[in-house]
Amino acid sequence: MTVVVGSNSLSHAVAADRAYVWHHLSQHKPYETIDPRVFVEGKGLKLWDANGNQYLDAVSGGVWTVNVGYGRESIANAIRDQLVKLNYYAGAAGNVPGALFAEKLIEKMPGLTRVYYSNSGSEANEKVYKMVRQIAHRHRGGKKWKILYRERDYHGTTIGTLATSGQPQRAEQYGPFPDGFVSVPHCLEYRKQWDVENYGERAADAIEEAILREGSDTVGCLVLEPVTAGGGVIVPPKGYWERVQEICRKYDILLHIDEVVCGLGRTGTWFGYQHYDIKPDFVTMAKGVASGYAAISCTVTTERVFEMFKDNPDDSMSYFRDISTFGGCTSGPVAALENMRIIEDEGLLENTIKMGDRCLSNLQALMEKHRAIGDVRGKGLFLGAELVADRTTKEPLDEKRVQAVVADCLSNGVIIGATNRSLPGLNNTLCLSPALIATPDDVDRITDAIDKALTRVVG
Repeated sequence: MTVVVGSNSLSHAVAADRAYVWHHLSQHKPYETIDPRVFVEGKGLKLWDANGNQYLDAVSGGVWTVNVGYGRESIANAIRDQLVKLNYYAGAAGNVPGALFAEKLIEKMPGLTRVYYSNSGSEANEKVYKMVRQIAHRHRGGKKWKILYRERDYHGTTIGTLATSGQPQRAEQYGPFPDGFVSVPHCLEYRKQWDVENYGERAADAIEEAILREGSDTVGCLVLEPVTAGGGVIVPPKGYWERVQEICRKYDILLHIDEVVCGLGRTGTWFGYQHYDIKPDFVTMAKGVASGYAAISCTVTTERVFEMFKDNPDDSMSYFRDISTFGGCTSGPVAALENMRIIEDEGLLENTIKMGDRCLSNLQALMEKHRAIGDVRGKGLFLGAELVADRTTKEPLDEKRVQAVVADCLSNGVIIGATNRSLPGLNNTLCLSPALIATPDDVDRITDAIDKALTRVVG
C-alpha cells in the first residue's frame, strides 16, 4: 500500500472525521468511544483503511458504484485534463464531453434519443416525476399524473423519490409525502403472494389491478427497477416483463426503468432492461456511469417524450423548466466516456457474465451446505443470498444475525452488503456486487468468507 499522507496526518484525519463528519446511514453514538473507519486508498477490488488493514470490496464502494474498480489513472487523467480546459458551465448550454457522452450512450440504447444530465440517481428519478406531471398538465388535461411504484424497489432519498419507496423503513419518519404515488405488489417468487403456475404474469397482472382501482385515466407512469437492488436482489420471474409492457401500452402509461444500480454493465448487459426486450420511455442511471470517479446521473428519454416539451415555443411555460446546477460539470461526462471505453476494451460485460455465473454457482454450493441459505438469485455480478431461520417455513433470519454475518466477513477482510433497515422483518438478504473486473480468485474469496461466516455465526 502507498499512502500519500504521513501517519500523523492520517491520525489527524481520523480525529477530524470523528469530530466533524456526519456519515451516511450511521448511528454516531458508538463513535464517542471508537474511531470511524476511514479509507485511504483503493486499487482494483482492494481497499486500505487508515490503520493499514486491507479489504476485498465485494460491494463496489458500499453502494454498487465502482464498476471498473479503484485506481484507474486514465479516468483521473481525463478528468484533470478536462477541468483545466473547462470545468463547468450551466446546463442551459452544452459542452464537448457532455455532447460526446450523450452520443455514445444513445448508441447503446436503441429507441432512446435524449440525455438530461444531473448529479445523483435521486435527482435523475425526480426529473422523470416532474416530466410526467408536466406532460399531464400540458397534454392530458391535467389527468394521468399518478405514478405507480413497486414494493421492495427503491428510487432515491429526496421527499419526492421517497414517496415511491417500496422499502417502508427507508421512508419512515419522513412523511407526509406528496399525493399521487401508488404502490403495486413485488414480484419475488420466493416470497410469493399467489400460488399460481405463471407467477410472473400474475405479479404483473397486479399492476393492472392497481391501474383499474386508481382509474386508468389518472395513471401516467410506472417506475420499476429491472432487477430490484436494495430490496433483496430480485430477478423478475418469467413472463413478468412481457406482461408489464403489454399493460403499459394498453393504458398509455409511460414506462420508467430505474437503472441507477443495474446500469453500465452490472448485470452483464449495458443496462438491466436489455435482458428483457423492454422499450422504455424513460431510463435513469447514476452510480456506475462514471464508477464513482465523478458525480453524474442521466435521465434518458424517447424522442416522443422530448417532443412534448417543444410543441409550442410561443408558450413560456411549454419547455421543461428544470435545472440541475452540477449537471453542468464536465467532469462527469468525461469520466463516463473513459469508464465506458474501459468496459468495452477490457471485455468487462463478458467478464461480468462469467464471474457472475461462477459466483452464483458458488452460492448454490453453499446453499447445499448451509440450511440458513433459503434462496440465491441474481444476474451478472449482482447477486443475493436470502438467509432464513427455517428453510421449510422460510422464516427470515433475524436481522442482527444477518448483520453479524456481514461483520464476520468484514473482520476477515471481505466487505459484503445486506438489506438493512429497509423492509420490516425481511432485512435478511446478503448482497454482492463486486467490480466488473473481478477474477475467479476474487469470487472464490468472497464466497469462502461467507461460508466461514455462516459456520461461525449461524452454525
